[in-house]
Amino acid sequence: MASEGLADHSGAGALNCLSSAALALVYADAALLVLDKPAGLLSVPGRGEDKQDCLSARAQRHFADALVVHRLDMGTSGLLLMARGIAAQRTLSLAFAARQVRKRYVALVGGSPAQPPGEWRVIDLPLAADWPNRPRSMVQPQGGKASVTRWRVLCGKGASPARVELEPLTGRSHQLRVHMLAAGHPIVGDPLYALPGTPDTAPRLMLHAAVLAFAHPISGRSMHFSSAADF
Repeated sequence: MASEGLADHSGAGALNCLSSAALALVYADAALLVLDKPAGLLSVPGRGEDKQDCLSARAQRHFADALVVHRLDMGTSGLLLMARGIAAQRTLSLAFAARQVRKRYVALVGGSPAQPPGEWRVIDLPLAADWPNRPRSMVQPQGGKASVTRWRVLCGKGASPARVELEPLTGRSHQLRVHMLAAGHPIVGDPLYALPGTPDTAPRLMLHAAVLAFAHPISGRSMHFSSAADF
């Protein structure tokens, strides 16, 4: 679902939206694209011939001027924003850097969170690359980059797994995954950060980018998009 202010752009107002196995386009105009990335697909090309299929390459086959603004981890599904042209990319990148883009995620986590549903908690733990174990990141109190996540239980108090909503206030690599692990509630299906000895038979990383909100890079109008998780 997409909206600009109170208007719905899932139909009229978007450019010929596509929906196929190759590309799920939520919204398009002359300045930007909003895409719904499936789990298991890279956001940008990786190293090697077998890692060239990715969401950005698929988008560029339909929109030659599409440029990357941010990324989602390969295992994460959901909303991803791309710019159309250098000027829009610069404006949107500055908005991300200034924390003017609102993102919320839905996840399934273990560890039986005890707080009442709806009660927001804050995780404020600096993060740094875990160089000997790349691509992992880790909590690093001394020298780590400031990293803050808000989170709340949506349903499943005391249950494992529980459904939670996550809001990153910073944008560090693997931030949500490392912060939830540090809080004792690792995201289900995470191959990098699963607790040792914990059986996890989930078919994928249970993390979905569900909400994306920002100011339009040309008009300045409020844009708001949402996507339901498939788990």
